[in-house]
Amino acid sequence: MTKLQLTTAVLVLILFLGSGVSHSLLAQQGDQPVDIHQKKEEPVSNPAALIDAKKMIMAGNEKDAESFLRKYSDKYPKDPVAYYELAKILAGKKSYAEARELAEKAWELDQSNIWYQLFLAETCQLSQDYDKALSIYETIVATNPGNLDYYYQLAALYLGLGKYDQAIKTYDKIEKRIGITEEISMQKHKIYLHQKEFPKAESELIKLSESLPDDSRYFSILAEFYMSRDKKEKALELYKRILEIDPDNAYIHMTLADYYRKTGEKEKVFEELKLGFGNPNLDVDTKINILLSFYTINEIIANLKGQAFELAELLVKTHPDDPKVYSIYGDLLAQDQQFEQARNAFLQVIALDSSKFVVWEEVLRMDLLLSDYDQLILYGHRALELYPEQPILYLFTALGELQLKNYTETERLLNIGVKLVANNNDLLAQYYMYLGDTYHALDRPAESDNAYEKSLQIKDNNAYVLNNYSYYLAIRGINLDKAEQMSKQALNIEPDNSSFQDTYGWVLFKLGQYEKALEWIGKSMGDKENISGEVLEHYGDTLFKLGRAEEAVEYWKQASEKGGGSELLQKKLSGKKWID
Repeated sequence: MTKLQLTTAVLVLILFLGSGVSHSLLAQQGDQPVDIHQKKEEPVSNPAALIDAKKMIMAGNEKDAESFLRKYSDKYPKDPVAYYELAKILAGKKSYAEARELAEKAWELDQSNIWYQLFLAETCQLSQDYDKALSIYETIVATNPGNLDYYYQLAALYLGLGKYDQAIKTYDKIEKRIGITEEISMQKHKIYLHQKEFPKAESELIKLSESLPDDSRYFSILAEFYMSRDKKEKALELYKRILEIDPDNAYIHMTLADYYRKTGEKEKVFEELKLGFGNPNLDVDTKINILLSFYTINEIIANLKGQAFELAELLVKTHPDDPKVYSIYGDLLAQDQQFEQARNAFLQVIALDSSKFVVWEEVLRMDLLLSDYDQLILYGHRALELYPEQPILYLFTALGELQLKNYTETERLLNIGVKLVANNNDLLAQYYMYLGDTYHALDRPAESDNAYEKSLQIKDNNAYVLNNYSYYLAIRGINLDKAEQMSKQALNIEPDNSSFQDTYGWVLFKLGQYEKALEWIGKSMGDKENISGEVLEHYGDTLFKLGRAEEAVEYWKQASEKGGGSELLQKKLSGKKWID
């Protein structure tokens, strides 16, 4: 083919193709002429921009996301996604009215999206338009009959609106689909109880228990219902049936114990409790709670002590490796003032688990009550290694050191502990009280007086501080009027305290009021077996001042035999006269 022929062929092909395109366009436009320069239609959405908005929301930057979506929805008013996302942001801000308005726009633009419809129902609820929300959910259920979740949501809405009959009907529809279940039966049972339709409430429980006859739990629920309706005989039948079905049931004996307690059959209560406590499958916490609920402290002390201790011992036997059982046993022993046995129980707790601070505290308390100061110091220092920030431990340990006359160590412990006390004025007052005693023992009277003053500033009616402070002032012969006032105040608080009576008498002695002094010191000697050598010496001193020297010598002799008198006692005896 020549060059001219080739050019002609190409031109013909172009014309043919052009003619084809032209006819195609005409066909699309209904044989109308087409403007090939016509503008393209604007897009409905911008997916990339929506992704950016979603990133803002996920990053927690909802303020910028809200602003972005508002501008976006102005530009793309037919995009339901923007309205939906913006409505969720506003709902989170509790702007429920606008959230609902935007949710409606999203749903109107795309009624094929169930999530828009569900969220619209939610915003209706949030804006308290419950009738509209209910209408939407009813529509959702009608158009999505295969989705049971929507039935549950509809039933919940009926319940919230107090439409109990409609809720029951909705639950019945669910039940027809899936059969009898605990969830549905119990929900219907509760509704019938609320409506006081007790036969129907009973029927739901019977239906549930019959559907699963090998599950004793449902018989228990039904039995509890009968108990609440005062149908004890029916309840007992079910409890016995549970024992037949499940003889190893760990809880049935506790349930029967409660049943017999309510019917007043005390012996049966205890028998069932023993069976339950002896069952290792019943957890310790349940047993302890039952023990504490069945036996108050007053009952234990009055006439049920034996039962309580037998059950506690069963706990120890059944759960020998559980520290809680020794703790409850120790508490019972302490309440019964069996302090040594209680301490042993608490020590067993520590041996199994040394992390219980309150148990360490109880061990030290028992040592103090037993006057076992060596053990108090031993375990006190061990406890302080574990809990160096607990002020009560320093106080307990210091008391042990004080009683053993380790005054320097007592001072050290008290001065550490007192700095740790916070928001506990009673404890702080005790610290200063014992610091006063310690400084007196260390012959540092000014510091002793200062500590007592601090204690009284915190708690001005502490009889122990008032007594000791006044006595030490009397010994030194200073501020006797103040000493007399404080001693009298201590006696007003505890008028029968023989130690306080002796102190008051000794203050009067120092004031030269010997007749009154003899009267008060004599009162303190009422308990003949527990009279101290110090009191006997005081009485002898007072007799001597009253001119009754022979009688005075006799009491000095008794003081010497008793022990605990002053350093001058022997000189008084040898010279047969009072020495200041």
